[in-house]
Amino acid sequence: MDELLTDFLTEANEILAALDVALVALERSPDDQATLSEIFRHVHTIKGTCGFLGLSRLEAVAHAGENVLGKMRDRLVFASPGTITLVLRAADRIKEIIGGIAATGAEQPGDDAAIIAELNALANGEAPKAAPAAPPAPAAALPDSARVALVAPLPTATPSVEPAPTEFVAAEIQAGTQTIRVSVDVLEDLMTLVGELVLARNQLLQIARTREDSAFAVPLQRLSQITTDLQEGVMKTRMQPIGNAWNKLPRLVRDLSHDLGKKIDLAMHGAETELDRQVLELIKDPLTHMVRNSADHGLEGPQDRRAGGKSETGTITLKALHEGGHIVIEVGDDGRGLPVDKIRAKVLARGLATEAELAAMGDADIQRFIFRPGFSTAAAVTAVSGRGVGMDVVKTNIERIGGSIELRSQQGRGTHFTIKIPLTLAIVSALIVQASGERFAIPQISVIELVCTGSGTETSIERINDTPVLRLRDRLLPLIDLSDLLQLGGNHAAQDDRTIVIAQVGPNLLGIIVDQVFDTEEIVVKPVAPILRHVTMFGGNTILGDGSVIMILDPNGIARATGFGAEGERSTQTAERHESFAAASRTAMLVFRAGGAELKAVPLGLIARLEDLPREKIEFSSGNPMTQYRGRLMPLIPLSGEIGTGATQPVLVFGEKDRLVGLMVDEILDVVEDRLSIELSAARSGVLGSAVLGGRATEVIDASYWLAEASRSWANGGRTATLGKRLLVVEDSQFFQQIIVPALSAAGFTVTALPDATSALRARDAGEQFDAIVSDIEMPGMDGFAFAQAVRAGGPWSG
Repeated sequence: MDELLTDFLTEANEILAALDVALVALERSPDDQATLSEIFRHVHTIKGTCGFLGLSRLEAVAHAGENVLGKMRDRLVFASPGTITLVLRAADRIKEIIGGIAATGAEQPGDDAAIIAELNALANGEAPKAAPAAPPAPAAALPDSARVALVAPLPTATPSVEPAPTEFVAAEIQAGTQTIRVSVDVLEDLMTLVGELVLARNQLLQIARTREDSAFAVPLQRLSQITTDLQEGVMKTRMQPIGNAWNKLPRLVRDLSHDLGKKIDLAMHGAETELDRQVLELIKDPLTHMVRNSADHGLEGPQDRRAGGKSETGTITLKALHEGGHIVIEVGDDGRGLPVDKIRAKVLARGLATEAELAAMGDADIQRFIFRPGFSTAAAVTAVSGRGVGMDVVKTNIERIGGSIELRSQQGRGTHFTIKIPLTLAIVSALIVQASGERFAIPQISVIELVCTGSGTETSIERINDTPVLRLRDRLLPLIDLSDLLQLGGNHAAQDDRTIVIAQVGPNLLGIIVDQVFDTEEIVVKPVAPILRHVTMFGGNTILGDGSVIMILDPNGIARATGFGAEGERSTQTAERHESFAAASRTAMLVFRAGGAELKAVPLGLIARLEDLPREKIEFSSGNPMTQYRGRLMPLIPLSGEIGTGATQPVLVFGEKDRLVGLMVDEILDVVEDRLSIELSAARSGVLGSAVLGGRATEVIDASYWLAEASRSWANGGRTATLGKRLLVVEDSQFFQQIIVPALSAAGFTVTALPDATSALRARDAGEQFDAIVSDIEMPGMDGFAFAQAVRAGGPWSG
């Protein structure tokens, strides 16, 4: 293929991409003469050039299209939807012919008489015949071949697939607005050389650190700065606006609107946001599929939208922005939202979870099942969707490039996906860590914070049912010991001084326990060797400044390998412990001593933090102990009635919203998860009674009594008459749920607590029976009044 033809094909592809966008814009604003003139110039350019090159078939189709556009420009033909559809079909035919030329180097024979006749008839004033909606552009759909490409291995700075001969990118030159075309091969080779230069720079800096007063220190510093500037310059040549990945979406949405009989508007914000071309290519298909899903599954038809009090036109929104070292992309719609009931029914039908497990899940947990392979709620397979291949591939592809995807949906309000992806895959900033003498790199984009445990710190690793957890502020985080996971050996079980890397895994956080943390370093990502590709914990490898080769850890892969993945992919043991309905009647209790040898306990869910308070930090006001805690005064209550004399004072910190109270105890012993059944009532205030926890008799304190002693703003607990044997508590506040359950248990009830009315109604449908229900009034979703009406309307609980 000669150079002139190659340049034409490149220019024609760019023109056709802009032509689709302009035609869709013209359909929305038929009187926009500027857009119409732009379209006419695009088609005229293709016609004139292909005539010069002797491409007669292409010239004939372009000429017929130009005639129609000329009549539209002269206002002799109106830009109706039918007219735009016909011109789009002509553009598709031009793409087809150009594709044949690119593949073979010559124009292929074909019959275009029908499309040319329709165009000529329209130009002569005849109304266009009703034609089938134009099929989506080849790159807009998500065929099986594209789905295979989505799960390809993590790309590196040097792609293994040679780009097409016509694939070029524009590089800006500082002389005015001039541009030149540079082959992608040249840029990829340049990026590879820069990567090697970065490695050599790191090795020289490593040598310089070991030698004092080196004569090379100043030149190396200058070399390092030049290397950094060169790296940034080469990265800029690879950067492209994300709008390049969006330019086919207006046409796609327009065609889907016709196919589905819906009115759809596409709003795009932040199209100028730039990211690496390599990443851009990898997210095109996932974005396309998500937009198709929003149009098909998310948005309602005009009649349904009118019935729901919405405008007939649904809106799909695309947003992109820079946030730190990554790109945030939001894809949302104002449609019906994800159908929780349909998803739940499909989950049950496929055996992905039991009815009891689903009853204990919130709506958000159930909605995440759409990321499971083969999952679809479509009633029938259509040309648009229904095969169950899509969202799981989207999630896998995004995670393979170090990104994450989050989901939020509300019935009747729409569905929104938030995608976070790195700016580039070639050279990234990474945290270097060590476990059992082996070093590893963790991409810094995944690291949220570092937490140190052991002597001299306020944080320690706890265990619940032999599972290590970290209490970080207001949540418990699962922990993975890197040495154990990778079977590196080493006696680290007795070590107290460990470092925990808190990593982002989808919408969740995961703690990775390491022995030591070194520094951050710019690393060049190299692909994983084929023999290790089945090990999901590794995302690549790199060479450090000292010449050693280390593996790059993938936090998402670690989560999948250990069963802590999001979207309902937890291990069976974890699911049984945390998500089953039976667990709703079990309570995690913190066991401690205060004022004697007997054991005492309080629900763990009430406690915000466990503190060892230095004695000198305890102050007094009006004779009452208190301390300055996180910039505020926190009242302290000595549970035994006396303040100890040790160097530190163990304190249970209770926190709810903006209120804090510290309960002073003698010694914190353990966490026990057990069914709370108070068998002996207490004869004194502040104690609910005694129960068997972990096989030992334990006093259960009345948390509401002690909190009320500290502050009148806390709700007072109280006893109630026993109304029956089984009691259901519906309370969305975890804090007050943990106060109410022990108090009712002490009154003789067998209590089950659920977080909202929807979960309670699922339990009813699952056949659970109770003698009485205690419900909060103000709850998200369905409030207490609506819940009471639903219960009394009929069914096994109506009495």
